[in-house]
Amino acid sequence: MKLIFRYMGRYKKFVFIAMVMKLCGTVVELLLPTIFEYIIDKVVPRGELLPVILWGLGMFLTALVCRELNVRANRRAIDNAHHVSYDVRQDLFRKTVNLSGNQFDAFGLPSLISRMTSDSYNVQSAVQQLQLMCVRAPMMLVGGILVSMLMDLRLALIMVVMLPLLLIIILGVSAKGLPLYAKVQAKLDAVVRVMRENITGIRVVKALSKADYETRRFAAVNEDMTKSDITATTVMAIPGPFMQMCLNIGLALVVIIGARRVNNGNMEPGVILAFLTYFNMVTMGIMGLSRIFMTMSRASASANRIDTVICADTDLHILMPEEAKKPSGEGFIRFENVDFSYGADSADKTGFVGETREKALSDISFTLKRGESLGIIGPTGCGKTTIINLLMRFYDASSGGIFVDGRDVRSYEKDELRRRFGTVFQNDMIFQDTLRENITFGREVPEDDILQAVRDAQAAEFVAGLPDGLEHEAAIKGANLSGGQKQRIFVARALAAKPDILVLDDSSSALDYKTDAAMRKAIGQEYDESTIIMIAQRVSSVMNMTRILVLDNGKCIGYGTHEELMKTCRTYRETFQVQMGEIA
Repeated sequence: MKLIFRYMGRYKKFVFIAMVMKLCGTVVELLLPTIFEYIIDKVVPRGELLPVILWGLGMFLTALVCRELNVRANRRAIDNAHHVSYDVRQDLFRKTVNLSGNQFDAFGLPSLISRMTSDSYNVQSAVQQLQLMCVRAPMMLVGGILVSMLMDLRLALIMVVMLPLLLIIILGVSAKGLPLYAKVQAKLDAVVRVMRENITGIRVVKALSKADYETRRFAAVNEDMTKSDITATTVMAIPGPFMQMCLNIGLALVVIIGARRVNNGNMEPGVILAFLTYFNMVTMGIMGLSRIFMTMSRASASANRIDTVICADTDLHILMPEEAKKPSGEGFIRFENVDFSYGADSADKTGFVGETREKALSDISFTLKRGESLGIIGPTGCGKTTIINLLMRFYDASSGGIFVDGRDVRSYEKDELRRRFGTVFQNDMIFQDTLRENITFGREVPEDDILQAVRDAQAAEFVAGLPDGLEHEAAIKGANLSGGQKQRIFVARALAAKPDILVLDDSSSALDYKTDAAMRKAIGQEYDESTIIMIAQRVSSVMNMTRILVLDNGKCIGYGTHEELMKTCRTYRETFQVQMGEIA
């Protein structure tokens, strides 16, 4: 709940206005039964029509004022709630895109999506309820009882006796509801995960005729979440019927006792009519409190989940110059005895990796001068992409040092470091936008540089063949582009800003050998000042690099030029021979 109050504090002036208007509207509403009672008991017995009309008109105007205040309060509260939820989503999104790799892995994408959607909606509902029902319900409850006591103390005691029992039930059930709703949101994460997997991999599902299998798998997690939701909702619904029964019993007692007092001449008829109205108001107040506690229980669980992300301390701290390591030698890019394990505590500076954590990289060292190139090759899962993750500081190394331009990467601001890179990732992304926007990606890139990047990425021919060229609208995830077309757009995006460091992670797997060769030639000629790191499965893609790093199980088993590796690295030599057709 701290998160909800923290964000509401940004709009405290408008929240205060909404609550004051709701308070005034409720006070005016509490006056209506009293006016009605006065008309029945004092004005009607006179037998004069004009006073009845005037008092009736006054009651009508009071009702209009009440309506206007409540409508304005509702609108203001809804507006405030939407502003709060907007801020929550913005801050949550901003935090999410700045999470470290370890933090992102820990939270998980499905969980982050559900926090952004269902959890933020629960917070929005809570903010709206806090401004409206948290004013109206207590005011109806307390105001109705106080006015009823002034009218007839004996009848009012009927309500007063019931209240402690009802409040104990509400509070007790609400205390149980919080962990139950937290469990529901966790189950929702699993539903989102399975849904996302199937939507992303729908072609695989259809190709393997596994629609029925995936439907059953989704049904299992959906049923699990539904059961949890039913349990939570059932527990939170316990007070409702019990309260309704108690209130109906109380209402019956009011009618019986009130009728006897009217017959005995101890009470005016108008009082009992007004009292019944106040009793209904008290009933609405109690039911409103019940709804508030139900909403707050769900919202509190959601707010805690959101706050966990927003308040997560970064584990990628910027080091001061005196704290940063110094390279032991020269080089524009330098790895020195780097170890890394996914899931390891990034705050652990000792380099110790727990027994259950297998190292993704072990004792990796290499040096690149400015303008040189490095090819990285090895089997799937050997740690090729992990090197890029560490170089761009998505993760911190467990031990060793990583340096760019003579500085420890941990001493750079993240944007300062990453602006030096042009990158094509293994699983890159085409966004639903024009090809031009997918290439520039919000950067100020001159038109000549865009066109050159398109030419060098070997994308000019297919772009020219489109009716609207670079203004062609790409579908979500580039569904209207072929694999090779998407990869060429990825490369053009990386080249467009003429980066200091160009990273190509399996960027040509969908290209034919001729196109791949033409692209590598163009990059070598036009971007000779860029330091290039290329990850590839084909030896032909890296054989002309200044240096080649051969990995296996996170370890360096070969490092040097193509000619050197052909002599010293058996794995590299055999891979070359198989791929180039020298071994049948």
